Amino acid sequence: MKLATTHIAVLLLISILMMGCRGQQTENPPIAPQQNMQFQERFNAQQENPFFENNMSMRMPVEGTIARGKMRDNPTVYEGVDDEGNYVEENPMDVTKSFLYRGKERYDIFCQACHGGTGDGRGIIMTGQYGYVPAPTFHRSASYEMTDGEFYSAIANGIRSMPSYATQIPVEDRWAIVAYVRALQRSQNIPEAELEDYDIDIAELQEEYQARIAREEARAEAMAVDEEEEVSAEIGEALYTRYACNTCHSVDGSRLIGPTFANLYGSERTFTDGTSQIADEDYIYESIVDPSVLIVEGYDDIMQSYDYLSESELQSLVEFIKAQSDN
Repeated sequence: MKLATTHIAVLLLISILMMGCRGQQTENPPIAPQQNMQFQERFNAQQENPFFENNMSMRMPVEGTIARGKMRDNPTVYEGVDDEGNYVEENPMDVTKSFLYRGKERYDIFCQACHGGTGDGRGIIMTGQYGYVPAPTFHRSASYEMTDGEFYSAIANGIRSMPSYATQIPVEDRWAIVAYVRALQRSQNIPEAELEDYDIDIAELQEEYQARIAREEARAEAMAVDEEEEVSAEIGEALYTRYACNTCHSVDGSRLIGPTFANLYGSERTFTDGTSQIADEDYIYESIVDPSVLIVEGYDDIMQSYDYLSESELQSLVEFIKAQSDN
């Protein structure tokens, strides 16, 4: 009997305790037996700290010290340059099959959207709907002449309108991407006679390529302006913004990455090969379709071809550029 009474008393006590846990709000402070973490001495970023002579809570690293994992004692590996500061010619890493496939994986994640799956500069941004500057192709003389160190530096530090990927891509992965870019360049320039030495269906590859080009043309057509057959400077102005021409070419005479459109039409253009000519309609048209043929003196060969635009779009851009001149 006594044991049963004890059990009943325990159950009643538990019930009372459970009734006190019904989620009511209380103004009483929480019970915190260990309070040294709750009321610790700490400072927010940029907050004044009177403990130090300069009152700065954010401290500079101790002079002569290097943070763990930040030892950059090999400029060839970490910067892509030699002891004299020149870009290294070749990849300093051991380029194995697994290393190359790692580069492909990283390339597909970080680079393909702009530079395209084969490095031809026909990534998804080429549709024009995103407002980015089209990425250059890796299959041009300027890219072939770049050293491996230059490619590495572009990834680590950014170049022109391309941002730095240093915080997203570790050092070894940057070199892996460089190796894969070189592989892409070689893969797109293999003589057909050499391909015959391998177990490759050339006809199937050509068919796949033609199918991809057809898909890209269909996508470009779907993105074309509604007034596809109409040609005007007003449509050209809209295309000037849509395809991010304003990022490289100003209309007010200011110098950007590319020549300004202000007073371009009818002016004499001097090129890096020493020749010159008047910028007429044919010159402007060809400069949009095949910009690497004539490079204006003082500028680099970095513009991507816009040959995927429709004829009316190209002509509208020409009209817009002509409208920026007083001639």
